[in-house]
Amino acid sequence: MLRQFYIKNIKRGALYFVAIIPPSPIYEEALGLKNHFKEKYQSKASLNSPPHITLHMPFQWKEDKEDELLSTFEKLSPVVKPFKLKLSGFGSFPPRVLFIDVDKNESLVNLHQNIHQQCKRELNVFNANYKDKAFHPHLTLAFRDLKKPMYAKAWEEFEHKDFNTEFSVDKFALLKHNGKVWEVYKEFFFEN
Repeated sequence: MLRQFYIKNIKRGALYFVAIIPPSPIYEEALGLKNHFKEKYQSKASLNSPPHITLHMPFQWKEDKEDELLSTFEKLSPVVKPFKLKLSGFGSFPPRVLFIDVDKNESLVNLHQNIHQQCKRELNVFNANYKDKAFHPHLTLAFRDLKKPMYAKAWEEFEHKDFNTEFSVDKFALLKHNGKVWEVYKEFFFEN
């Protein structure tokens, strides 16, 4: 569906989104879990992007104005201080989504709000479909192509599984869709 959207709208602009990409070895562990969902539950859509925690949902932007996009995020990154982020346990959004849960974190909420404000104020970019939903940070393992019967089996496997780790967040990333998959396009480092 996203690929069709991308192809249909390529003349209007490329697709981007903003996220936190966890460092190694958390990155590889999350990627391994995504592959587990592909092999055991036939859900491979989450493999179209690197393991991440979304800060701003996908949006269109004209590639010839990419400098303006990058400049907006470059202004924001130096005012954010590094912070710790804890991943603990698994969660789900029935009937298709399973994820690694992210503990509540004021610094993360502030970063999310700052990115949304910058996007609205400086770029006139916002996600109208998500404006009424609360921010629920998570790292998706399986989603739209996970069939309902497979969701039930997968949730049974993961509902009570343990997953606890913590990492320092010292940057966020702008990802860009290349027509097939999402790739990290640029990283924006926080000031120490």
